[in-house]
Amino acid sequence: MVFQWNYNTPDEAEVGTAAKLAAALGIHPVLGKLLVDRGITEEAAARKFFRPKLTDLHSPMLMNDMGKAVQRLSEAIDRHEKIMVFGDYDVDGVTAVALVYKFLRKRYDNIDYYIPDRYDEGYGIGSKGIDFASGTGVRLIIVLDCGIKAVEEVAYAKSQGIDVIICDHHVPDPVLPDAVAILNPKRADNTYPYEHLCGCGVGFKFMQAFAQARGIAFNELACVLDLCAVSIASDIVPVTGENRVLAHAGLHRLNAEPSTGLQAIIEVCGLSDKELTMSDIIFKIGPRINASGRVQNGREAARLLVEEDYVAARQQAESINLYNEQRKELDKQMTEEAVTVVRQQEGAESHSGIAIVGSQWHKGVIGIVASRLVEQFHKPAVVLTENNGYATGSARSVGGFDVYSAVQSCEDLLQNFGGHTYAAGMTMRSENVPEFRRRFLKYIDEHISEEQVQATLEVNGLLELSDVSFKFYQQLSRFAPFGPGNEKPVFCTHSVYDYGTSKVVGRGQEHIKLELVGEGSSKVIGGIAFGQSSQARYIKTKRAFDICYTVEENSHKRGEVQLQIEDIRPRE
Repeated sequence: MVFQWNYNTPDEAEVGTAAKLAAALGIHPVLGKLLVDRGITEEAAARKFFRPKLTDLHSPMLMNDMGKAVQRLSEAIDRHEKIMVFGDYDVDGVTAVALVYKFLRKRYDNIDYYIPDRYDEGYGIGSKGIDFASGTGVRLIIVLDCGIKAVEEVAYAKSQGIDVIICDHHVPDPVLPDAVAILNPKRADNTYPYEHLCGCGVGFKFMQAFAQARGIAFNELACVLDLCAVSIASDIVPVTGENRVLAHAGLHRLNAEPSTGLQAIIEVCGLSDKELTMSDIIFKIGPRINASGRVQNGREAARLLVEEDYVAARQQAESINLYNEQRKELDKQMTEEAVTVVRQQEGAESHSGIAIVGSQWHKGVIGIVASRLVEQFHKPAVVLTENNGYATGSARSVGGFDVYSAVQSCEDLLQNFGGHTYAAGMTMRSENVPEFRRRFLKYIDEHISEEQVQATLEVNGLLELSDVSFKFYQQLSRFAPFGPGNEKPVFCTHSVYDYGTSKVVGRGQEHIKLELVGEGSSKVIGGIAFGQSSQARYIKTKRAFDICYTVEENSHKRGEVQLQIEDIRPRE
């Protein structure tokens, strides 16, 4: 992929503010610029940014319907009614269920949880789950990470004498379900100061409000913060504001004292001896939790996350690890098939989006495959799989383009759909697929900008290799946790050279392990360039080249840094 490098040169005022901040905080000047880029121009604001505190969280009572939700939950507990905690089968839903169930179970025993089967029941709350609740005497269902469009389902639950509290973060329709309470910061009449909570985050705010009402100390919520961090990282929500506070505290918990289930997952991931980051969650922990719902049933992942016995948790984690291996094989096979379909599709190059359909493709992996297509072609993509007269799909987007709106523009063709800006899911009758594809692609062609379809690297600062040290890395780490809205900074260094020891590595000789020196400097710094072995021949000529990279700690040599090279550009 050919990247365009974007760097916005700061003006004189921004340079002055950045230098002043850097001097006051004792950090590298380029890090002062990173603060200014984030809208932070005062020392006090910078210090607050570097020290996220749980006391900075908003009052949960600011959220619409929170008082109603707390009152109904308190009534259920006081009357000893049976409660069901219901959630989606992905990481956000499963962690949300585990968080609410674990917190309430310590104080109340007439409670159960339910995760629908992706293949038998589909997305969200359905009649089968409600029938199960009714048959087991449930009188209150707390729905997490779904439910915002479940108008008919909530009405059916009500007809069975079951009240519903919805905790969701997906975009609602104009007509809301007739639930006892709907906690969703994306409601049109939202009163909550922060709208980007994930489903687990909404569940946490509910428990925070419940704890306040029942006189439970806030620090008793600390034991579930690790679940918040896993959810925020995995659901790719903005790591800003309240999410950043929850992720920061949750990561601390995950590293210092994770729950039994998460500890077991950390061990099977081989992460026991390192400081866990958001990237570890995204690429290691989250996929294993997701694999249960993708390959088998998400209830297994929920059972692991609420498990208190270590031996049982370790066995369950091993099973989920096997599911993840199966998921990776399915992912690889389907991605290869999908790429072939895209390349062979007539007229595909003329469109700014991708829409493909396969027969009997595995429903549990289509979202991952859509993401792979976005990565490879840098276009919004929807992948559909047909079975028994229906097509189920997942859509993913490029930065800055609202793929949910593209799906919504075709809603008359859909049985149901849901999602948010960068990800959406939908179901339709098979006969509607050709028209859906035509209109979905037409919407993208008409609404996407040239910049959005250009693969770009946003360069956050210019450095000399001599600037990169472990001290610099430690200062940079104060900007963590990283994620959307607070991305890991990408730096650029011009005119670097191979020290003479760089080499191609990897099973398929696809990566380059680099040892680099800057112009006029003898300092050698190591790096890795994944998937860029095509540049190796030029690098070995000893001519200068430019690099874009992130700065990481060397996982094999603590106290040392290395560069993760995002792109290499030979000097003209």
